[in-house]
Amino acid sequence: MFTSPTEDLTILTVAFGIGILTWGFFRAKSFGKLGILAWLQSVVLMIPWLIVFGLAAAGLMLNLVMILLLLVVSTVVYILLGNQVRSLKEATLQSRRAAAIAESQSSSSDSPPSETKSPESSPTPSSTEESDVVPIPAEDLKAIQGIFGIDTFFATQTIPYQEGAIFRGNLRGDPEEAYTRLSTSLKERLGDRYRLFLVENQDEKPVIIVLPSSRDPQPMTLVQKILAVVLLVVTIGSCLESAGFMLGFDILAASNRLPEAVPLAAGIIAILAAHEIGHWIMASRHQVRLSWPFFIPTIQIGSFGALTRFESVLPNRSVLFDVAFAGPAAGGVVSLVMLISGLLLSHQGSLFQLPSQFLQGSILVGTLARVVLKESLQQPLVDVHPLVVLGWLGLVITALNLMPAGQLDGGRIVQAIYGRKIAARTTIGTLILLGLASLVNPLALYWAILILFLQRDLERPSLNELTEPDDARAALGLLALFLMVVTLLPLTPSLAGRLGIGM
Repeated sequence: MFTSPTEDLTILTVAFGIGILTWGFFRAKSFGKLGILAWLQSVVLMIPWLIVFGLAAAGLMLNLVMILLLLVVSTVVYILLGNQVRSLKEATLQSRRAAAIAESQSSSSDSPPSETKSPESSPTPSSTEESDVVPIPAEDLKAIQGIFGIDTFFATQTIPYQEGAIFRGNLRGDPEEAYTRLSTSLKERLGDRYRLFLVENQDEKPVIIVLPSSRDPQPMTLVQKILAVVLLVVTIGSCLESAGFMLGFDILAASNRLPEAVPLAAGIIAILAAHEIGHWIMASRHQVRLSWPFFIPTIQIGSFGALTRFESVLPNRSVLFDVAFAGPAAGGVVSLVMLISGLLLSHQGSLFQLPSQFLQGSILVGTLARVVLKESLQQPLVDVHPLVVLGWLGLVITALNLMPAGQLDGGRIVQAIYGRKIAARTTIGTLILLGLASLVNPLALYWAILILFLQRDLERPSLNELTEPDDARAALGLLALFLMVVTLLPLTPSLAGRLGIGM
């Protein structure tokens, strides 16, 4: 018995998820109880995915109530496990901090009086070689070294790095508390001239990087602003052209019918605007500057969204998550409202007629259509309201931007929740999957090329890269990635048959 490509893709999705959990277990074992608890968090969040796709591969489909129930239960268990992880982590940090302070006091009492050092001078690096000249002025370097202490970050080595320096040593206590104290002390001594980054090195050990504020992201140039405006104008034109194609004519050849295309084009632009406004509102809330959006026009669906870069250094990964998530959340909600409203308004004689098999192109859209339109999906053609098409297009645009790659919203979300190493791996994995998908869908190849040349690099590190977002943000991020998958993944023929979609 042969399986279809979509069934194979569903089976591969389940196998990939199980493989990730297996790899995570063996990696977590080395961290003891803390690692196992963190691994269990991943398990409870992936279980709904595995159940839904596992049953789909077997030709069974859970209803929306059961899916939502699974998501709610897994989220609650995830938060409960998260509370245990934080409690255990805090206890571990406190014990390490107490041991470090006791060790420092013991070594200090054993040293001759002339060699006894104060907490201010104790972490002064002594292993910097004279040949490796740190580019920071000597007075500034001395002031920076003075911020370290045995109860925050005990610096043992200074290494030149770009226009600043890397300080190796031992982190003492909670990363967020240590970072707050260090950055506050640095600002009191040297004002706003330097930025302090708390990150992990290649050995996964905390290090401090201090760079001059002149290396902060720079505002847009006039040329870049002109390019953004040109792309906006072209995108408006591509939305009009796409709307014309939906209505069965080419605007360039039938310009007199332009008014007919305006409502549909306005709907696409409204979804794009909601997405960018979501980013802007959240960035403004966190006092983060964003560049103007560079829209990506396309004839197929009007636009693939926009590329936006940060013009501020982000304080932590939670802010990165909030800004990245806000855009897809706003655009996705608007699109989902359009889709559901359109399904409810659809009736015999609606403007658009879609082949029923066309609704098999998305698990999410097909399932919602089956819930609302019911037996009418068994007809060869289904009459639908224009909002159905607009909502579906909006969900596709949102889902494409949620792919976990580079500086796409999905890539930023993964980087915020899991860190830079995992984000780099998901970027490579996404490009590979897009390459395979391009064998059956040319749109995937176009998007893969776009990511490869424009968005493959990760977002620059936050000032405090060690403090992870809370459990609520992690759950929201995984929910967004789940919706991305069920939007882009088509229904299998057997599942579509069970749902009664198509003949």
